[in-house]
Amino acid sequence: MVSSHAAHTHGGRDHSGCAHDPSRAGEGDGLALTPSRQRILDELCAAGRPVGAYEMIDMVAASTGKRPAPVSVYRALDFLVENGLVHRLASRNAFMACAHGHKARDPVVFLICDSCGAVSEATSAGISRSLAALAAGAGFSSRAHVIELAGACAKCKAASPA
Repeated sequence: MVSSHAAHTHGGRDHSGCAHDPSRAGEGDGLALTPSRQRILDELCAAGRPVGAYEMIDMVAASTGKRPAPVSVYRALDFLVENGLVHRLASRNAFMACAHGHKARDPVVFLICDSCGAVSEATSAGISRSLAALAAGAGFSSRAHVIELAGACAKCKAASPA
């Protein structure tokens, strides 16, 4: 099921369920973000799409007038990923603010459109149970569950001839 939450906007764009609320981090434990981490989270929420680390550096520089060091951006992104506020899309080598109200360790499925680049985030209790059973059967302790599905979104599928 794809997330649907009350409207949350940045710069006129709807970011329903955006991870902008740090109380969602750490599976409800609450989390105080440093100004640098908050800035990066704000930029990702405002972008509403996957953003690479070096593009993030440019975005922060444009909004603050100061160019952050790559290592500080990567550290902030790692922290935000670890705490479930941001997801890393391996196929795009990019990061995206969490747009779904799930726990930090819940499995996440990204539906990535090959045509327009749209990315939707979804979760599934069935996938969660299946992955837990798969890991347990292998005696494996998982740290993260991110699945990326590539294909065509509904809009692009409707626009292309059958």
